[in-house]
Amino acid sequence: MIGKGFGDRCMNTTKTVHSGKLEIVNRGVVYEQVDAIVNAANTSLLGGGGVDGAIHRAAGPELLEACRKLGGCEVGQAKITEAYRLPARYIIHTVGPVYRDGHHGEEALLSRCYEYSLGLAESHGLKTIAFPCISTGAYGYPLIAATRIALESTLGGLATFPNLELVRFCCFTLIEYETYCQQLTEFMKE
Repeated sequence: MIGKGFGDRCMNTTKTVHSGKLEIVNRGVVYEQVDAIVNAANTSLLGGGGVDGAIHRAAGPELLEACRKLGGCEVGQAKITEAYRLPARYIIHTVGPVYRDGHHGEEALLSRCYEYSLGLAESHGLKTIAFPCISTGAYGYPLIAATRIALESTLGGLATFPNLELVRFCCFTLIEYETYCQQLTEFMKE
């Protein structure tokens, strides 16, 4: 069974930005009924721990077969597959950077994860997309810094890709949810 974290609380924060909405929810990304969910994958795309493992387990063995055909993915890039047994239509697999010290291009790579994912959504005519917190688990990216990058990249994406109607951030833990809400409030003041 896939854990929901604090997702049962179903807390939700919504802001209208440009032509679309940005939402922050406190639940796992695998439950999202959107056009595409984003997988915080590893470079092999063949499954792993955390959200990557949860997505592969929930989507079923067809996802592994589809990912084998993609030949992996570079850090900061993204690729798309069907979602198989998930409620979403597609999975956009992106590979976030392992955080070393913030001086090895991690910020640019993490930003590209969001930009490439939004670009893939746009190029496939998708209107709704849900992201997990990329690189903040086993890859060790500090949560506040990663959240700022995610929000900044996404706000830029909503301005660039007007067909996107909804970008949702799925925060698995309460601390992630509170951090995203706080950082979004800060962004809206700027």
